[in-house]
Amino acid sequence: MANILMVVSAANSLTMRDGTEHPTGFWAEELAESHRVLREAGHTVRIATPGGVKPTVDAVSLDPQQAGGEERATAFTNYLSFIDAELSSPLPLTDVEITEYDAVVMPGGHGPMTDLAFDKDLGRILIAADKDEKIIAPFCHGPAALLSAETENGDFVFAGRKLTVFTDEEELNGGTGENTPWFCEDVLRNKGAIVESGPAWTSFVVRDRNLISGQNPQSSEDVANAVLAALAE
Repeated sequence: MANILMVVSAANSLTMRDGTEHPTGFWAEELAESHRVLREAGHTVRIATPGGVKPTVDAVSLDPQQAGGEERATAFTNYLSFIDAELSSPLPLTDVEITEYDAVVMPGGHGPMTDLAFDKDLGRILIAADKDEKIIAPFCHGPAALLSAETENGDFVFAGRKLTVFTDEEELNGGTGENTPWFCEDVLRNKGAIVESGPAWTSFVVRDRNLISGQNPQSSEDVANAVLAALAE
């Protein structure tokens, strides 16, 4: 069985284009579904955050209208309660030794746009993981965290790699809209990533060697299953 590092944002707000603070955190479905699939397959999942801070769930993601109904919202709430001990004592990113893990999984929510995208410890982890061809699996806004992986010369490690991410269309028509401080799709493409996308709000997964990415919350389970398939290879 594999050891999987799940890197989660510790941010609870996002500074918007107009300077206001937008409450955020991790998206419930993304963390709960991916964690569940990986755990039920028998793998060990260790949660890590910047500073070892307990991550904050985006309250909007537990709204039944956003979660896909009352039943799903309740299921996500219950699962987060089930793993609360893990969420309450995450490993600080500074303490992560990537040699101890077989994969790095990064769920989204807008939180990664505040902290993970600029976290030097995460950059170190991702650069080492990619060098060793370990599985790296971000999804929704999680691919924003890939931006932390820059060399000393400022080169983006994932330039030229195929990936997907929460699209500009989804951000403008169901995310934080025109007040979004920066758009993940645009920035990743400008850094040299080859961004692919499927229909809005539909599961879409892209694999480029060891890099597995998903477009949106609807991709959560499919990304986790793609990680399982890659681990089995």
